[in-house]
Amino acid sequence: MIEIIIAAGWPIWPIIFCSVISVAIIAERFYSLRREAVVPKDLLGETVSRLKTSGITQDLIVKTGASSPLGRVFVAGLENLGNTKEAMKEAIEEAGLEVAHEMDRYLTTLGTIATMAPLLGLLGTIIGMIEIFGASTPTGITDPARLAHGISIALYNAAFGIIVAVPSLVFYRHFRSTVDSLIVQMELQAVKLVDMTHNKKVDQTEL
Repeated sequence: MIEIIIAAGWPIWPIIFCSVISVAIIAERFYSLRREAVVPKDLLGETVSRLKTSGITQDLIVKTGASSPLGRVFVAGLENLGNTKEAMKEAIEEAGLEVAHEMDRYLTTLGTIATMAPLLGLLGTIIGMIEIFGASTPTGITDPARLAHGISIALYNAAFGIIVAVPSLVFYRHFRSTVDSLIVQMELQAVKLVDMTHNKKVDQTEL
């Protein structure tokens, strides 16, 4: 592997740097966008149950908000429970926008790498072609070593650029789809919370 990197020349280093960033983002997003971490299955039921039991308490607000992104959306609604249904929905929507923005974190960078890596590979190819053309002297004699080096730069950089770009693009699309799906689930859960609290399924006299 070291020999390949050496043969590819200096243009390979920006591509390697992009690959390291891409792998780090993919690993971090896989961990952060776990469904059970973003939209816990039983959070709605637990929240409503605790509302029925003890009403809105500081402990409920803190624990719910710290539990997950969905919990933070719930907290925005719970803090406006005494207001109208529309006010509660508006607060939830604002919190949802903030949470959605955080879930999109790093995805722009991953998409940029997917677009940029082939261009960096193309840059390496052009530099390799310049090296190839420079292998011929004015007298028509070709330096085999310089010619081989130019071919190596051109081919290795093009290949590495594609190798980095393809998985980056695949995971970018995957995470975009995951975020969209999680946002829809959060919206549905939030609507259920609003309906349950304003349809007297939670006893308002206890809150």
